[in-house]
Amino acid sequence: MSERSGHVDTFCADNLPPRELWPQMDYGSLPDLAYPARLNCAADLLDSVVNCGRGDATVFLYEGSRWTYRDLLDAANQIAHVLVEDLGVVPGNRVLLRAPNTPMLAACWFAVLKAGGVVVSTMPLLRPREIAYTVDRARISLALTDSRVAEDCERAMLTDVSTDAPKGARVVHFNSESRNGLESLMHSKPTTFDNCDTSAEDVALIAFTSGTTGRAKGTMHTHRDVLAITDCFARYILKPDASDLFCGSPPLAFTYALGGLLLFPMRFGASTLMLEQASPPNLIRAIQKYRPTVCFTAPTAYRAMLGMLSDFDVSSLRKCVSAGETLPAPTFEAWEAATGIRIIDGIGATEMLHIFISACGDDIRAGSTGRAIPGYEARVVDESGTPLPPGEIGLLEVRGPTGCRYLDDVERQRAYVRDGWNRTGDSYRMDEDGYFWYQARSDDMIVSSGYNIAAPEVENALLTHPDVHECAVIGLPDSERGSIVKAFVVLHPHARDNPPAIKALQDYVKAEIAPYKYPRAIEFVDTLPRTDTGKLQRFRLREATP
Repeated sequence: MSERSGHVDTFCADNLPPRELWPQMDYGSLPDLAYPARLNCAADLLDSVVNCGRGDATVFLYEGSRWTYRDLLDAANQIAHVLVEDLGVVPGNRVLLRAPNTPMLAACWFAVLKAGGVVVSTMPLLRPREIAYTVDRARISLALTDSRVAEDCERAMLTDVSTDAPKGARVVHFNSESRNGLESLMHSKPTTFDNCDTSAEDVALIAFTSGTTGRAKGTMHTHRDVLAITDCFARYILKPDASDLFCGSPPLAFTYALGGLLLFPMRFGASTLMLEQASPPNLIRAIQKYRPTVCFTAPTAYRAMLGMLSDFDVSSLRKCVSAGETLPAPTFEAWEAATGIRIIDGIGATEMLHIFISACGDDIRAGSTGRAIPGYEARVVDESGTPLPPGEIGLLEVRGPTGCRYLDDVERQRAYVRDGWNRTGDSYRMDEDGYFWYQARSDDMIVSSGYNIAAPEVENALLTHPDVHECAVIGLPDSERGSIVKAFVVLHPHARDNPPAIKALQDYVKAEIAPYKYPRAIEFVDTLPRTDTGKLQRFRLREATP
């Protein structure tokens, strides 16, 4: 690294890809991105708010209680002391965090960074084998976990999941009354802490992809990256202020939630409603009860809440954000018709840390993801990397202040980064005005009888049918056509006892889009396979289809 690292443990630096395989990182396109060479992002996001006199402002609402910024700072500082003095953490050590969305999870997140550690957060629903994969890849020897979800964490951290042989790791519980629990260890610690003198280029977190295409990949992001996403999407597209109360459904281990429910509100002195169980029914009840103004969730949740709006008051909301998968135009239009709110769509990637294409307000065009946000560039290219003219479908590439750096995976790094650009794996077309229109994941383009068919386009057509609640489309091998389109359809409850005829659905699609795109095979299912963050896993449908 060009600047002296603050890390004693050099694991992250040793396992970054070679510099020549990094994407081009542009920090000069916006004045807000001119960060100092020595930077600990915890200080900018937390300490600075208290130091400027806003310590008594609310940072979290949680189960009827309230945490102030000072409460969060005090807890984070005490935990940082525990990490360094009792648990032997040195700068550069990776620390696993596992919990539902709670204030204590946030306090642990900041404490690890204050101590110079590297945060590795895991979804609460992951099982021991999945946790063990993360632990082994990131060489983690310490975990802080909510006591209520500790069992699987201990199984992964303390024993080899294949042989049950003991491992030399440690797990510390919080939300625990044990004398060895984190709260007990914090009790006698001071509420001040000298933050580790990290470089802006030191790795702050390793985020693992959510597994939409198979085995999760570790992506490495620096202290500079953490601030950059707040000063691009949040500052220029979302534009929150200190009066906003954020809410949402994804877990903080998902980088979409890390930004939307922690980093973005804190960067602007706002607050967050922490919800442990944020299914659509729970989320819409919380919106009515606590009156948040900004909501971060996925298209599936907006679709689900549409059917509940007659029973709940969501009028406090002024901005809604959707990401994780493409936002279908029918969902956008139905939500706007019902609430008056134009959902802010966006595409991001764990490799990029957060959203890099989006639009807000009157700049939104229904069905389009938006334009490259300030600080980023995006383009559509062919397989060789040659830019394509507006209107042509190709591969999406992006570059800006954040970018892909895989943990110890040169082969995948070469595949994701091409000539300084991050190639996201999405097929898009760009119009004359610079708006990007999602077509499919690159591996979800179905070639049938020489025609290119985008799976999401067929899904969007099916979703406008009154009996269809959810659907997923894949391509099946076919000896005559090369591939055919198959749709998996989840019906609305009202249609399950009397499902529509398959031919009726096929004819409906033919009337909505070009007839050659219709699903030649349709299967009714109860649920669709999704990741913990709600992303559709089409590869599991392919694996399960003979």
